[in-house]
Amino acid sequence: MTEEVSFSALLRAHRQAADLTIEGLSHASGVSVRAIGDMERGVSRGPQGRTGPALAEVLRLSPEDHDALLAAARAGRPRSAPATAGSCELPRGVGDFTGRELELGVLRELAVRHIGDDGPAVTATVWGTAGMGKTALAVHAAGSLADLFPDGRFFLDLRGMDATPLDSGSGLAQLLKALGVPDRRIPADERERAGHYRALLNERRCLIVLDNAASESQVRPLLPGGGPSMILITSRRPLAGLEGVHQVPLTQLADTEAATLLRAIVGEARSVAEPDAVDELVRLCGNLPLAMRIAGNRLQSRPGWTIKQLSGRLSDEERRLDNLAAGDLYVAAAFALSYEQLTPTARLTFRRLALSAAPDFGIPLTAVLMQLDLDDAEDTLEELVDLGLLTSPYAGRYRFHDLVRLYARAQLEKEEPAEDRLGARRRMESWLLEVAVVAGRWFEPEYGAPPPDWRSLVALDSRQEASGWLHAESTAWLEALRSAVKRGEHAMVVEVAGSMDWFSSLWIRWGHWREVFELSTGAARDLGDRVKEAVHLTHLSWALSQCEGRMQEGEATALRALELALEVGDIRQQGLALLHASWTIRADPANLERELDYARRAADLLLQAGDLEGYPDARTAHIGALRRAGQAGEAVEHGLALLATLRDPAYGGSPAITSYALGATLGHLGTSYLALQRWEEAAEAYRQALPELSVHPLPSALGLTQRRLGTALRHLGRIEEARQALTEAARLYEEDGFIEEAAEVVKELEEALKGH
Repeated sequence: MTEEVSFSALLRAHRQAADLTIEGLSHASGVSVRAIGDMERGVSRGPQGRTGPALAEVLRLSPEDHDALLAAARAGRPRSAPATAGSCELPRGVGDFTGRELELGVLRELAVRHIGDDGPAVTATVWGTAGMGKTALAVHAAGSLADLFPDGRFFLDLRGMDATPLDSGSGLAQLLKALGVPDRRIPADERERAGHYRALLNERRCLIVLDNAASESQVRPLLPGGGPSMILITSRRPLAGLEGVHQVPLTQLADTEAATLLRAIVGEARSVAEPDAVDELVRLCGNLPLAMRIAGNRLQSRPGWTIKQLSGRLSDEERRLDNLAAGDLYVAAAFALSYEQLTPTARLTFRRLALSAAPDFGIPLTAVLMQLDLDDAEDTLEELVDLGLLTSPYAGRYRFHDLVRLYARAQLEKEEPAEDRLGARRRMESWLLEVAVVAGRWFEPEYGAPPPDWRSLVALDSRQEASGWLHAESTAWLEALRSAVKRGEHAMVVEVAGSMDWFSSLWIRWGHWREVFELSTGAARDLGDRVKEAVHLTHLSWALSQCEGRMQEGEATALRALELALEVGDIRQQGLALLHASWTIRADPANLERELDYARRAADLLLQAGDLEGYPDARTAHIGALRRAGQAGEAVEHGLALLATLRDPAYGGSPAITSYALGATLGHLGTSYLALQRWEEAAEAYRQALPELSVHPLPSALGLTQRRLGTALRHLGRIEEARQALTEAARLYEEDGFIEEAAEVVKELEEALKGH
């Protein structure tokens, strides 16, 4: 009788003696019904490492029977041949492996969950950009999971980036040999090899790393069917076509993990001496494990260098990739392997995307650069994602790793004539500026929706879509605006900035409005158009004072606009310049007299000029100054008079602007009532203001109105209504980035609810 039959007979006899069915033994031991049945029939030659003791414990065997059963199990279990040079041994692990706790946890959970599972062998694909440390992670995971795979851990390099990757048949032969099959017993037919391979893994608990996979078709024959084994695949591609495979994408290391890795390579003494330089070197390496290993190795081989010295070398973008080389390790070489796998169209796309200054980009911009339709552009971008040269953080948006962008830029300069590069850049930037103008004008009362005959690659059918595009492509269209200045396209620069007048007030916290209006002011000056220069100086005054809090500069800029308007005799621009000057000093009580003067003169000039849009702004500025000067009663009178003017059907202003002016006037009126402690009238004024302000919704203005409404309601004892108003105020402030104001409102809300 063979060893396998002896084990089968022993197991069956002990189970029957214990008066257990196969199902009962399975339930008590946690071993599947199918596995116990296979063992008793001799199909499975011996249980895995932990299965035998689990069965023996449930069967309550005597010490002698216990040892005999486990000895029979060990004898029946197939063994791998002794390790040889060709037996797929795991490569040496990285001694200073750092981070990736989340990914390692996922892999361990998959392995543990698979114990006793009757399903297919568990398979996971670790994928990502070149240099992310996919192989290092897989080898480290294989080492840390050794206790779960007592029948062996094996490694097979599929050479996916080679001109001729390893074919599946050869891979199967290597794995069969590693699993103990003599060369003469390895079938010649690939399908027979795959069958033999699956049969062996059906009985063994092995972990197999299939490294550097080229495609799904290469990997499929190497995946077992059922059984307790685990397969780890690494690839630059996600291999999304594989069925039932767990995806483990790798991205760059977190800052803390990256710094820890670099310190581990460089050594604690040098790292402690230059902590800031470590952080800078991590940044220059883009948190890419391969780049940091190369940088660390360079420092190890040059003990006389400081970390700051190497950072200085890497700070030059033109030479950064050249300096990220140590021995036979090159960051650029890792990217080149993926680049060489691309189709010609994808290669050209990869290079030209380096022309975009934005951290991420969409399908339409790619289509413009490549002169493709949207579907073809998306297909090309997805090819780049598949090879790890781009990532897609969310649907429709794509981004480079910083070092991959530098590689793309180098290939662009190397492979494309300067004339072609210039043509692609001009095409992209012209498109960006054209769309920016149309999107910005959505918010200008005299424009609104795009002209019926306007066509582009992006949908701008609503204010929301226009705002979304201006936000998403802000870095790109701003860089295009800078380029237009350098090319002397002054009229275009003025047009783009002018289209942002109303939109800019919706995005005060962007951080670049001063630059936009500085560029447009300079462009208007270069055009010799003093009226346009005055217009854009007022825009610049707003950006300086309202966006950056530089009040003195804002006032000086508005007064310079006033000088120009006086020189050319433009009454309207004189009024607007004075209005902007009043806004720059309204926070300082010492300037109240000057503020009152600016606002009063602005209102008179704008009324004289027939500017029915600017006039209400100047009047409300004057009303606010009166209130701050302690003349709240007079402010109420002026507010009521302005309301009557705006509500007069004969008032000919734009409906949208008139509505917003009504809201602003009602808001000022409510605040004047607050100053007079006329709480009911204040609350009513604010309630009427809210729907009018919502016509051109500025979250900060709506937030301020809700906040003051909450104050009035608190004084009226209407606590629940006050809570609702203050809660909405906090939400609006947060939405617009006014975090400090939101925190203040939360405190007011807490005080309002005390004792209620």
